[in-house]
Amino acid sequence: MKAAIIDLGTNTFHLLIAEWHSHRFEFIHRERVPVRLGQKGINQNTIRPDAIARATEALSGFKTTIDQFNVERVIAFGTSALRNAANVHAVLAEFKSKTGIEVQVISGEREAELIYEGVRYGIELGNEMSLILDIGGGSVEFIIGNDETIAWKKSFEIGAQRLLEKFQHNDPLLASEQEQLDLFLNKELTSLFEAIERYQPVSLVGSSGTFDTLSDIYCIKHDLLKKPDDTETPLSITGFYEVFEELLVKSRADRMLIPGMIEMRVDMIVVACCLIEHLLKRYQFQNIRVSTYALKEGILCTLINKVVI
Repeated sequence: MKAAIIDLGTNTFHLLIAEWHSHRFEFIHRERVPVRLGQKGINQNTIRPDAIARATEALSGFKTTIDQFNVERVIAFGTSALRNAANVHAVLAEFKSKTGIEVQVISGEREAELIYEGVRYGIELGNEMSLILDIGGGSVEFIIGNDETIAWKKSFEIGAQRLLEKFQHNDPLLASEQEQLDLFLNKELTSLFEAIERYQPVSLVGSSGTFDTLSDIYCIKHDLLKKPDDTETPLSITGFYEVFEELLVKSRADRMLIPGMIEMRVDMIVVACCLIEHLLKRYQFQNIRVSTYALKEGILCTLINKVVI
């Protein structure tokens, strides 16, 4: 049986097609499109007409691919930008009318659970607690857990597109803008800090997105091999700071010249890294791990286990 998972993220739309047999799945197609669904509307809780047009075009392309692969089941889901948009019903109706794809919007809590399932499927978390961090364009999910269970989880509407539009008005980012961002995070993440103190996670596990790009840059710098089907890729705390310090002082054009940088990450990666650095400054994690599996793979895990979203 073949299934297609469509992730309508605030920044990027992803298509994942998998075929499974005997309780395991094999990926047969991956695709991503930088739609920027939340651009210029994310902090106003709306999806702009130009973003709807880009999204519809991307979904139409996905539909063509899905038909070519003779997929039997399609699950399309929206996250932060859609769940907070005042015009969400009109937007979903437009998607359905133009592409035939019906999109369901999941809650932040469900998003966090599915990210955990995807990460746990891809890497061994072990018995000790880890802090799983997924930085999206609209929201950021934090999950504290191990191989057995989730101890704590929460979704915060402080994604990289929101932070970019709210705090980064200069390029490179000014020290004063970073200071304001730090103050904001101190205030917004109080419940996270309390949970970290309670559960004492030893590792910071980043899932996909920003962490994928950080790992790409780190591996190129240090001549480390990454394979397309790796479920965990290299990054160290020292390596993160090495990359972060370079990103902070470069303009967009100069960031694009960094080997491993991609255009869909170049605008938001600085504020996303400020969030990571904020956590590393407050807590002494033993290491950073990068999981290439996250939300989409978590959805597939629910299909294998016959769990309905």
